[in-house]
Amino acid sequence: MLLFLEAIKPGEIILILAVVLLLFGGKKIPELMKGLGQGIKEFKDASKGTGDKDKAKEGDDTKGQLK
Repeated sequence: MLLFLEAIKPGEIILILAVVLLLFGGKKIPELMKGLGQGIKEFKDASKGTGDKDKAKEGDDTKGQLK
């Protein structure tokens, strides 16, 4: 499945990273990574079946119990 990763050498990875840095700039890359991380988290939550609706229900139940 991931056999193509064996063909990538360290020099090629550095070249790819340099091109990404030139295209997006140093300030934009952290924003892109943050968005990517949030997207992955939302995907995992959706695949597990825990969405915002489930979290809202849990929050409503615990609010009454804390007081």
